[in-house]
Amino acid sequence: MVKRKQRRVLRYMKQGSLMKLKSFLRKHKELDLNFTQGKKHRSPLHIVCSQGDDAILRLLLEHGANPLQTDRNGDTPLHLATRKALKHGKRAYDDLVVPLQKKCPEAMNISNKAGVTPHDLFQWMKPEQVNLKNDTSHVDSEKKWREKLLGECQDEFFETFGQYDDDFLWDDKDDEDFEDWAERIRQEYFAKQRAKEQRESASSGQQRWKRRKEMEKDERSQRELRARLEQEHEEYLQRAARKEEEIRQRRRRRYEENCATTFHRSSGKEPEGLLGYTDIPWPVPCGSLEEMVDVMLHGADRSDLTSFRKVLRRQQAFWHPDKFVQRCGGRLLDSDRQRILDTVTSLSQELNRLAQNLR
Repeated sequence: MVKRKQRRVLRYMKQGSLMKLKSFLRKHKELDLNFTQGKKHRSPLHIVCSQGDDAILRLLLEHGANPLQTDRNGDTPLHLATRKALKHGKRAYDDLVVPLQKKCPEAMNISNKAGVTPHDLFQWMKPEQVNLKNDTSHVDSEKKWREKLLGECQDEFFETFGQYDDDFLWDDKDDEDFEDWAERIRQEYFAKQRAKEQRESASSGQQRWKRRKEMEKDERSQRELRARLEQEHEEYLQRAARKEEEIRQRRRRRYEENCATTFHRSSGKEPEGLLGYTDIPWPVPCGSLEEMVDVMLHGADRSDLTSFRKVLRRQQAFWHPDKFVQRCGGRLLDSDRQRILDTVTSLSQELNRLAQNLR
């Protein structure tokens, strides 16, 4: 039988609350995570592989979850992870199969009751073809660079060869007197000064222009960054809202399907089997009363009081303790009867309280 702390682990897993589960396991390091629950006798590692949550999978492996544990069909968690990868592709393979393979390589050859191993399942997966070519670009570029360098050296040699051969054949020139020499030096000095001032002026103006351009570029980059961050944040909020709505709708749909399967499958016939606590189609297994009521009434327009009261009365009638006992009281397990009836009573009281607040 699943203990209270183990039920709390299952609740955090179904809610996807990674941080709560991590904190809980850190406080209760002695907690055994290799328990099974439900008709399929699946462990938490089986459940998280079917959900596809890689973060919780790695957390359970770190805290001693057994990858070789089997369910009712003899499947290990690696069997479920492999089927997930066959359906969803490489991302599911990297998230689920790879951590299990690293933790327990021998699980690849464990057969289930049908005699199928995870290795056999991988034969149906089409591996991605990766073409590996010899990277010769670096060698070719090195060779081209050396050839170019050799050509430059040769050109420089031919250009400078014999450059100073005529220095020894001086032509007769007129001698320069002192006044001509002084005038030439003066002109050269002022020419250098003017060139220096022009360079400094041009350099100063260019630096100011560069600084202004850099400041404008930085401001533009900051504006673009802020706009991109705001857009990404808005998209994240929209995705989170859509995801939350999908989860609520999926819970509501699963709740209705479970109710129809459990309570109406035997109408007109003998009841099929006894019902334990986990077999009752609770809106949120292991959840609080508020969470269960939220799932029951999801989709109902609370602004339309007439329509909302109609949905609320239907749920009140469905979970009324007396009607519940009439409908399936004879199918309840004796060991879970009192716990089931207590939960039904609490759920009915919560619905009645909500109905009174509408008046």
